[in-house]
Amino acid sequence: MGLLSDPVRRRALARLVLRLNAPLCVLSYVAGIAWFLALVFPPLTQRTYMSENAMGSTMVEEQFAGGDRARAFARDFAAHRKKSGALPVAWLERTMRSVGLEVYTQSFSRKLPFPDETHERYMVSGTNVYGILRAPRAASTESLVLTVPCGSDSTNSQAVGLLLALAAHFRGQIYWAKDIIFLVTEHDLLGTEAWLEAYHDVNVTGMQSSPLQGRAGAIQAAVALELSSDVVTSLDVAVEGLNGQLPNLDLLNLFQTFCQKGGLLCTLQGKLQPQDWTSLDGPLQGLQTLLLMVLRQASGRPHGSHGLFLRYRVEALTLRGINSFRQYKYDLVAVGKALEGMFRKLNHLLERLHQSFFLYLLPALSRFVSIGLYMPAAGFLLLVLGLKALELWMQLHEAEVGLEEPGGAPGPSVPLPPSQGVGLASLVAPLLISQAMGLALYVLPVLGQHVATQHFPVAEAEAVVLTLLAIYAAGLALPHNTHRVVSTQAPDRGWMALKLVALIYLALQLGCIALTNFSLGFLLATTMVPAAALAKPHGPRTLYAALLVLTSPAATLLGSLFLWRELQEAPLSLAEGWQLFLAALAQGVLEHHTYGALLFPLLSLGLYPCWLLFWNVLFWK
Repeated sequence: MGLLSDPVRRRALARLVLRLNAPLCVLSYVAGIAWFLALVFPPLTQRTYMSENAMGSTMVEEQFAGGDRARAFARDFAAHRKKSGALPVAWLERTMRSVGLEVYTQSFSRKLPFPDETHERYMVSGTNVYGILRAPRAASTESLVLTVPCGSDSTNSQAVGLLLALAAHFRGQIYWAKDIIFLVTEHDLLGTEAWLEAYHDVNVTGMQSSPLQGRAGAIQAAVALELSSDVVTSLDVAVEGLNGQLPNLDLLNLFQTFCQKGGLLCTLQGKLQPQDWTSLDGPLQGLQTLLLMVLRQASGRPHGSHGLFLRYRVEALTLRGINSFRQYKYDLVAVGKALEGMFRKLNHLLERLHQSFFLYLLPALSRFVSIGLYMPAAGFLLLVLGLKALELWMQLHEAEVGLEEPGGAPGPSVPLPPSQGVGLASLVAPLLISQAMGLALYVLPVLGQHVATQHFPVAEAEAVVLTLLAIYAAGLALPHNTHRVVSTQAPDRGWMALKLVALIYLALQLGCIALTNFSLGFLLATTMVPAAALAKPHGPRTLYAALLVLTSPAATLLGSLFLWRELQEAPLSLAEGWQLFLAALAQGVLEHHTYGALLFPLLSLGLYPCWLLFWNVLFWK
């Protein structure tokens, strides 16, 4: 306390901080990037382990042998779907009843805010079919779900066949202590969301659906299955859910354990697991997988039907059968045995999965990085904003108080004239105008789509995207003139005060985002922090402006798309990247209004206005 209360020592500390601020900022930023890259190296990356005692052993004997029956079901399903042109509801009801399930249907409809050109749909209506296998050894208080999504572009017939064959096999067993729901949804995620909302008796997306006639117990876990062939070479697991949510790590460990037991090849992000972590090749391969997970989690999209279950506190995974040119092939029996083993172990649970991690990163299926080890990477990046804010505060404080002459007698401080002070009122106009631009970016594209289509030869989806780009670009011209309406005679301290507020605003936003979705927070901090720290109206303004534009939220999204395809070994040309960028903008807005994805409102209402404040600072006159 003496250091802060003594004016001489406080000023000495202020000079030290001001002199070392730039080296400390550079060191902190480099430390954050280096810490993230080091996450793929032991001991920061640890071996996965089972925390739940009820699932600690795989000593169950899988007896599923219905491969031929599954293929027969798949052929019949594909034939009836091709004949009807939609989900064969009557055939599914009849088949599920024949294997001994309680069968129910649910109709739903949803009008999208604008046409979805990716799936070519606007007014969506469909029917979900589900059958319930009641537990013979317990009351219907808990349940498990095996779901197969059927979209318009993929029939997923092999997965439906395997689901029905597993239902027939499970019906003959007497050890079930939980109800098992076999769910087939139409229109992939839309059908899944309609069923989940009706099951939990909520309506969070405006879905119109009929109430469920049959229910089971509280859902403890769910597995979504997607198969494109009768044989698979590997099973790829998807864990990223809506808004970056992840399932309990024990569920992923359970999947990997039964894949190893059955000799199934399992992949993550489409990548094989590194075998040797002692050499450099293993960590480098793990870094590719880790970056792919970061990019997918940062998008906030549910990468499979399981992603919507996570919103309702249901641990879930999506398993995708991949049929490539690898040497080893597995039939539906091997996949069915792995699913049977997983459901038998989940049947032993006495409480919800909670003992393992919910916040983690995965460089491989057998390795994970816990929250306590990856959060310092984001902390170092956010420290840069704190150091720059501290520097600006000290400069403003010294300019307001003034330094005493060395050797002079201390006397009462002379108050500064009001014209030299920087009041909070001078910051109201830039803040309000920047937030208004963000609000317009969030509201106007969807509301004004019909006006745009009447005056311009564009479709609704194109109108939404073009309005987004137009408002985004208009923000570059408007906010840097906001200070002209402010009456002040201290222009230097005006931009310093505005940048101080902007730095604190950005640090709070990125900190809160990193706590809930580390991948998104880290990705935005990596790009936005350097430009935010360097922004000032003096020096090479053109260079600073180019850096701000290249690190804006839109440019970050565009660069992430190129990086994602590069890591998938399918690089994009500039034209392909731009088209993918426009499609990603439309999908981001659509998923926010359809499923409640938060990436679009976070960028439009939070980070874009904050970025405009730094643009305002750069062009301060």
